[in-house]
Amino acid sequence: MLPPPLEVSSFQSRCNVSLNQPIRRIAWITDPHFDHAKLDVWQSWVAKLLELDPDSILITGDLSEGDDVAYQLRCLAESLDRPIHFVLGNHDFYGKSIASTRRDLIALCRDVSQLTYLTDYPAMPLNASTVLIGDDGWGDATQGDYAGSNVRLNDFQLIEDFRTSHPDGWQTLLMAEGKAAAERLTDKLNNLSDEVTQVLIATHVPPFREACWYEGKTTDDNWAPFFVCGQVGQALREAAQQNPSRKHVVLCGHTHHDGTAQIADNLIVHTGFSRYGSLEIESMLTIGDDRIELTRPAICFP
Repeated sequence: MLPPPLEVSSFQSRCNVSLNQPIRRIAWITDPHFDHAKLDVWQSWVAKLLELDPDSILITGDLSEGDDVAYQLRCLAESLDRPIHFVLGNHDFYGKSIASTRRDLIALCRDVSQLTYLTDYPAMPLNASTVLIGDDGWGDATQGDYAGSNVRLNDFQLIEDFRTSHPDGWQTLLMAEGKAAAERLTDKLNNLSDEVTQVLIATHVPPFREACWYEGKTTDDNWAPFFVCGQVGQALREAAQQNPSRKHVVLCGHTHHDGTAQIADNLIVHTGFSRYGSLEIESMLTIGDDRIELTRPAICFP
C-alpha cells in the first residue's frame, strides 16, 4: 500500500528526528537531469563525489523524469555510501501526476534508508544549532505577468495534472502548489526549537525574483510566473523577520544559471548552475555551529 498524500498537518504528528552525528560537509547538486548524461559521465561524477568524501549529498530537484527518478535514486544510494537528501523539480513529475510521483518517492525512501525526501520530512539536525529543511516549491504564477506571458512550459503537456485540465485552470493549479509548499515550510519553520540558530533550506524553484538568474540577470515579467515561487518567498521573508537572530540559507535551482541574492541580513539565496548532458558538483557546503560556508568547486563532467 502506498503512503498517504502529503498534508501540512502530517508534520505536526511526526516524531522529532535526533542527531546521531554532526553533518559537517555537504555536496550540493542541482538539476542533474541524469537521463541526459552518458554512463561514463555519470561514473566520473560519482568517482569525484567519493573523492570529495562529503558527509551527505543534497539534490535540489530535476533528477530525471517519471519512473526513472526512483531508478536514479536507487543507483545513487548503491554507489554513494552516505545519506542523500533531495527535493523534486518539475521534470521529476513528467509522465505522472504530482500526487502519485510524491507517493512513489515517499515509498522509495521508506524502503531505502539512505534516501530522504525533504518535502515529506520535518527538520533534520545537521549539528546542535543547525537544521536542514526542504520542499519542492513550484513556479506558482504569483510573480510577473501570468496573463500576458507567452511562456508555455513542457509541464503543461507532460504532467498529468495540467494535461488533463483546461488551460484556464492552470494558474489555479500553479498557485495551489505554491501555497501548499509555503504552508509546509512554514509549519517546519514554526516548529523549530529556540536552540536552532541556522536553517539550511532546500527547494527547486527560486523563491524570489532577485534569486531567479539567467545569464547574469534576474527574471522579467514574462518568465517570473513559472520560475519563481512567490508564496514560498513570502513565507521565508516572514520567517526571517520574525526570527532576526536566526540565519536562513536557501539553496535552489531550476534556472540552470547561478547567482546569489541577499534578501535580508539573515536571509540569503544561492541559485545553482546546471547544463544538460553534463553533471556538476555545484558547491561544497561546510556546516559550522555558527556558519554555513559555500564553496563553488566548478567541477563539471564532461
